Amino acid sequence: MNSRYLYSRSSVIALIAAAALVAACAAPAPAPSGGQQGAPASAPSTNQQEAPAPSGAKIKVGLSFSDFATERWANEEKIMRKLLEEKGYEVLTQEANHDVKLQNDQIDNMVSQGVKALIIVAEDGDAIVTAVDRAADAGVAVIAYDRLIKTPKIAAYLSFNNVEVGRQQASGVMKALDIDNWDVASKGKARVVKLGGSPTDNNAILFRKGQDEIVDPLVEAGKVEIVADQWVDNWDPANALKVMENILTSVGNKIDAVVASNDGTALGALQALRAQGLAGKVPISGQDATADGCNSIVKGELTVTILKDIRDLAPLSVDLVDKLLKGQPIEGLAEYTLAELTADDSKQGKVKALFLPVEQVTKDNVYDLCVKNGFQSYDDVYRDIPESQRPPRP
Repeated sequence: MNSRYLYSRSSVIALIAAAALVAACAAPAPAPSGGQQGAPASAPSTNQQEAPAPSGAKIKVGLSFSDFATERWANEEKIMRKLLEEKGYEVLTQEANHDVKLQNDQIDNMVSQGVKALIIVAEDGDAIVTAVDRAADAGVAVIAYDRLIKTPKIAAYLSFNNVEVGRQQASGVMKALDIDNWDVASKGKARVVKLGGSPTDNNAILFRKGQDEIVDPLVEAGKVEIVADQWVDNWDPANALKVMENILTSVGNKIDAVVASNDGTALGALQALRAQGLAGKVPISGQDATADGCNSIVKGELTVTILKDIRDLAPLSVDLVDKLLKGQPIEGLAEYTLAELTADDSKQGKVKALFLPVEQVTKDNVYDLCVKNGFQSYDDVYRDIPESQRPPRP
């Protein structure tokens, strides 16, 4: 991925305070390759003017979530709802519980109720296209939130630098292995397990792309052997537990590291590792810097997680919706082809997108990156940690 529009937390906060989406002069950093750097994104033709509402009625905005079992989504719904209501919108929320058909039906239903915009966390970026296209054709501005919806009819796609997430996951695990000094002659190749996320989530594909950019050269150099490569349906920790149990049985517990794609799957896998006395001995990655993930890091089990600060992404999505509905100019989005965003040349069309930066979290910096700034609470992160081993409260 080439350098594109990524922003620091401080700059985003300043922009939100100024009611601007993103400053066009922000410094570039890695994001998907290709596209028109610096191209301003115009509001979709169906929403060029402020959406009318009946006298005395509020404009409706719909929030559609794949699930609330994933820790972050419920938190982000609360943030978006609060900000939208503060701007005077009526908010409708639906949660699909990982049911693709249900999510499509819920989107159709919200459109029938008169929503003028939708912010969607898609369960399946392909299967949801029919409902999203119907919504867009009906004049609804659709934002693909964190997960790509694979149609050029979306108004915008907002996410994090997901390939960089994968790079940071794999590099964190390889560093913990001290792979640069790994002695193949005495130890054999480092035996690595790859645990992908849900195969219906395009982000999981992008995470894997970044992971492979780090791991594949080590395989080619003869330092690493991939002993298992599995995907975890629905990002479900229980599925990850079963998958890891089966892997450990098949390889006789002989693994040296696990590159897992989020905290939930990593913590599920850790249950299987713990049962075999391997938790804390086998480096493993996660993502999202969840409370449980950070707690596992300070306990010395999860090795690395990736901070994707939802406090930046949710306000940006709300500001974007507000500007689209008011027909105001949108700056800071860059144009990408669906083919480059999906690594699938069969995908046609282009979308406007913005990618925020990510940060690698380890035991050495979890306090500074996730606790001091209030991203996670002190008590959650240091749960079950003796007072004598805790840092001071921020």
